[in-house]
Amino acid sequence: MQFVDTHCHIHESALFDVAMVDDALNAATEADVSKIIGVGTNIKSSIEAVELADRIAFCYAIVGVHPHDSKDGVDYIEQILKKHSKKVVGVGEIGLDYFYAHSPKPAQYKALEQQLEWATEYDLPVSFHVRDAFDDFWSIFANFPGVKGVLHSFTDNAQNLERGLSEGLYIGLNGISTFTKDETQRQLFDSIPLERILLETDAPFLTPPPHRGKVNEPAFVRHVAEYHAKRRGVELEHLARVTSANASTLFSLS
Repeated sequence: MQFVDTHCHIHESALFDVAMVDDALNAATEADVSKIIGVGTNIKSSIEAVELADRIAFCYAIVGVHPHDSKDGVDYIEQILKKHSKKVVGVGEIGLDYFYAHSPKPAQYKALEQQLEWATEYDLPVSFHVRDAFDDFWSIFANFPGVKGVLHSFTDNAQNLERGLSEGLYIGLNGISTFTKDETQRQLFDSIPLERILLETDAPFLTPPPHRGKVNEPAFVRHVAEYHAKRRGVELEHLARVTSANASTLFSLS
């Protein structure tokens, strides 16, 4: 039985030192996490994601600029994509975020459109971060037919879930889905077809039970899987197999 953490940030030096990374990788192996994808949020963290992927055989990288940092530009991301290492498996996390105002909306639009152009050019899937901004997001997304991807850390409503599924997108579930107290949200997560779910941690954030209050790490993706297997009344091994296949399909993981 193997699990895939499709979204974490353990590569970021601002969040994990070298010893913490090595400990997290060892713990992940012990927890049957066979693949880990480090996701960039800015140029520095994207470079670090690639460096970790190049160093560790079972790690991969997604590179891009988060909407919070879009005011600083995205140009260097193309230089990473031009090299197109086999360990770079996607563009992200990119999107729109209106909950915070770290970058003005026009800068977010420009960064999202540019990075979607690169995702199309380099034929890479996308990890999307969308918060309180789906109407504008769908308007931009519609201009890039054929783009594949995942709605990372999805917590929105049934309408946007249905839109995402109809567009062929996968849905990323992490610790939030295990500790939310909102029953409507729980039922929404239950309604997602297993064949469209990706498991993720977003480590070091959003730690699931029974480790609430601790730093999240890829090993804990197993707890996300256990929670949803129990909710759905399916064997853990089945859920692990399907979600791992989903990850391998979307990100072309070897």
